[in-house]
Amino acid sequence: MIEPVKHLLPALLTVFASCVLPLGARTENTSPPAPKTPAKVVVIPIRAQIAKPELFILRRGLKDAIENKVDTIVLDMETPGGELDVTFEMLKALEKFPGKTVTYVNREAISAGALIAAGTDEIHFAPEGVIGAAAPVLATGAEIDETMRSKIVSYLKARVRSISEGKGYRGEVVSAMIDMDSEFKIGESVIKKKGELLSLTAQEAMKTYGDPPMPLLGAGISKDIDALLEQLHGKGNYSVVRLEITWSEKLAQYLTSLTPILLGLGLLALFIEFKTPGFGVFGISGGILLGIVFFGHHVAGLSGHEPVLLFLLGVSLVIIEVFLFPGTMIAALTGVTMILASLVWMMLDLWPGEPVTFSGEVLLRPLLNVLTGTALAIVAFLVLLRFLPKGGPWGGMVLESAVGGEPKAAIALGGASSNSQENLIGQTGKAATALFPSGQVEISGKRYEAKLAMGFAEAGTPVKVAGVSEFGLIVETLS
Repeated sequence: MIEPVKHLLPALLTVFASCVLPLGARTENTSPPAPKTPAKVVVIPIRAQIAKPELFILRRGLKDAIENKVDTIVLDMETPGGELDVTFEMLKALEKFPGKTVTYVNREAISAGALIAAGTDEIHFAPEGVIGAAAPVLATGAEIDETMRSKIVSYLKARVRSISEGKGYRGEVVSAMIDMDSEFKIGESVIKKKGELLSLTAQEAMKTYGDPPMPLLGAGISKDIDALLEQLHGKGNYSVVRLEITWSEKLAQYLTSLTPILLGLGLLALFIEFKTPGFGVFGISGGILLGIVFFGHHVAGLSGHEPVLLFLLGVSLVIIEVFLFPGTMIAALTGVTMILASLVWMMLDLWPGEPVTFSGEVLLRPLLNVLTGTALAIVAFLVLLRFLPKGGPWGGMVLESAVGGEPKAAIALGGASSNSQENLIGQTGKAATALFPSGQVEISGKRYEAKLAMGFAEAGTPVKVAGVSEFGLIVETLS
């Protein structure tokens, strides 16, 4: 019985293979390939002199890219150079981006532009692109003192080496763009002679040297941004967003440099508004100026809405103090503290995905801006009180009385006339103007500066004097 089974085994194995193996093959071939997610790309224009506005544009683009988990950043560069300190800030900003960074030299990347390009992962060129000539000069264009120039060149070359490690000849090439006092050779080929600065065309940057051959600086030449993106990610394998710069964003860039002045004027206007009866031009002006300071910085790329909420809460507490509970000062002081804190907060340099650390370096500039603006407002307010004439458009800033609409001598509270003011406690009269909560009341044919203890009242409302404060009478409405 064993022998027949032995002879049947090959046939059984053949039948098993013919039935099972095609099934496995069909299972493998019919599995759909995993769809490839298109790469996310953001193109950031660097198309002017390297200065604060370009730093703002780069930082805003990088922050948006980090929040949206972008894969590749492309700097669309055409710049003649610019400020060295801003260049370092831009290099630091680029380091925060976790994805791939690419510079596309659309026409020229001169001086500071070459240094920024050196800080990206790859440098690509338009056919007519030029890069180089990165020697430091003064803002006026004049040469720097020899000793100082040597120090700056040495430091710049060290920075370039640190950001160019593992990138072929990049460190040596960019150093040759900075330093004219050294020769740059690769083997027997002299790339730059001593006494001149290196500048490269797109074709020169792509020329290969060494063994194995490597391009001198460039990673490729593309006729435009679209061709570059196809080279990087393949046709149809990417989605691109081009950062658009509007006129309002450019305006916000320059308003930030006026922050202390605008903040000081805004606080001064609010101080004057609290000293005058009712609500008028100073309160409106102060609100507008603080709004410009706050929202100008917010548009400048600061993420999150927490500072906005804190600002609005502070304003709400000040309004509650002025209209509902005047004189307590608790709500007003808390509100003003929140407003100032929100102004500091919205000036902080916060990056998406990083923990918030309130270090001295981060807080220094915002605190200086807010403290400088507050100090300017206080000093200007004291000067106004001391030197401006009584009466006229400023008459509301000092306590005056009037009979029959004709101005009388000012009543100085706390001075010789304070006793006569205290004698008015308990007397009744009417609101000569609307009380919101400050204004004027009329008692026995005379007008006095007054403030409601709570709420507000229309003109003509019967009132009773409940007390005397430094700035006028304290009254309450009669039901």
